[in-house]
Amino acid sequence: MTLTEKARILRPLIEKAAANLDTEDALTGLDLFPLWKPEQAYAVGQTVRYDNTLYSVIQAHTSQESWKPDTAASLYAKVLIPDADVIPDWEQPNATNAYKTGDVVRFNGKVYRCLIDNNVWSPADYPAGWEEITE
Repeated sequence: MTLTEKARILRPLIEKAAANLDTEDALTGLDLFPLWKPEQAYAVGQTVRYDNTLYSVIQAHTSQESWKPDTAASLYAKVLIPDADVIPDWEQPNATNAYKTGDVVRFNGKVYRCLIDNNVWSPADYPAGWEEITE
């Protein structure tokens, strides 16, 4: 058996195992997740990689070329904390990928920790949902 043949056999097993990783581990191994592709059946909870970003499937569907993860918010939720070791800039989430308690972001030159789950507001719009980290 060639290496290519072994890789084809192992790839589905690796992707199945990757589905059980927590977000922090998943983000350190982006290449473990399958690339998004059109004409593919996706189930709720699956994670796919598109444009070097992870997305969770939030509605079962068969993908289409025009339903890409970065534009089809009703089908996919972008993972907003892309690297556990890097504080990302705050970006506007939607109801499908809101910030969770403990998430840390950079906003207007300051660093904030999220105090509530399902937070879709910026630190400026809802200060009670965030605490500034000054350390």
